[in-house]
Amino acid sequence: MTDKAGVDAAVEALRAIGYYLERDRQPTHRVKAYRRAADTIAALPAAEVRARRRAGTLTELPGIGPKTEAVILEAMDGATPSYLAKLEGSASDLTTEGTTMRAALQADLHLHSEWSDGGSPIEEMARTAHRLGHKYLALTDHSPRLTVANGLSRERRLQQLDVVAELNKKLSAELDGFRILNGIEVDILDDGSLDCDTEILARLDVVVASVHSKLRMAAEPMTERMVRAIANPHVDILGHCTGRLITGDRGTRPESDFDAEVVFEACRQFGTAVEINSRPERLDPPRRLLALAAEMDCVFAIDTDAHAPGQLDWQVYGCERAEACDISPERVVNTWDVDDLLAWTTKRRDKPA
Repeated sequence: MTDKAGVDAAVEALRAIGYYLERDRQPTHRVKAYRRAADTIAALPAAEVRARRRAGTLTELPGIGPKTEAVILEAMDGATPSYLAKLEGSASDLTTEGTTMRAALQADLHLHSEWSDGGSPIEEMARTAHRLGHKYLALTDHSPRLTVANGLSRERRLQQLDVVAELNKKLSAELDGFRILNGIEVDILDDGSLDCDTEILARLDVVVASVHSKLRMAAEPMTERMVRAIANPHVDILGHCTGRLITGDRGTRPESDFDAEVVFEACRQFGTAVEINSRPERLDPPRRLLALAAEMDCVFAIDTDAHAPGQLDWQVYGCERAEACDISPERVVNTWDVDDLLAWTTKRRDKPA
């Protein structure tokens, strides 16, 4: 095996371990250890990695410890690292339900990259989505006000548009026409306006609007706030509508209080999709509200809200919940092919505000 091939195999193995750990909801520090090691050796000339391997000095590099070194050595020898083989062998289906809906999905329309609070580059998220069977995805990094999530300023958003354009040239050729759509998860502000200027929103393919602040607002103003955002012609998807957290490192959080019938009727009237958020700590909306939205003839988007490649596999949790509420694939916008989806979002932009 050449120096470059050996290093490439080691980088791939380290990232694959990160993927399986993310998928299994392992602690963030464990995942980062393997992804940091991959980044470290990927940035070095292959000859230097090989020389350090021979000299036994790999662990002198930042982010390389005994466990990650063992993975690198095994991969550079042309073997599947034992730890990766163990993870692959123990990986099983996350759930046995939702498989029909999952097979119908062509995309994930809510995910984050390292540009905001995600942990991986855009390209890695895209390649993982393609490997999982998607034909496109929407990159929806946060809007500027959510500073805790490194929300993108106007300047950074414009820069990201250029980066995505270049990536699409590359990935379309390499991944059978796979496409990254330009998107945003935009904050719904206290009065229902959006944390992004109209000029930027008009340039984006997919807009997910979510409440991230003042989640304990009284029901009446919260309802008005959400309806105003839903009615905005730039908003395509209402993200994680109750804001609840039911498990995870951040603890739990109750549902926001709002008139669900009014909110879902607004979604129906304005054609805004209700997100079925698949993150295990969210599973939002709760089953009773998901059933209500289905009964009220809403359309839906089943998304992972992924912040790392391994989390893209969580989409089946949302599919399971959609099937339990008898939601057909035709009512889920990310079962549509990319041209139909873009025709839908473009038509929405043409509606008067």
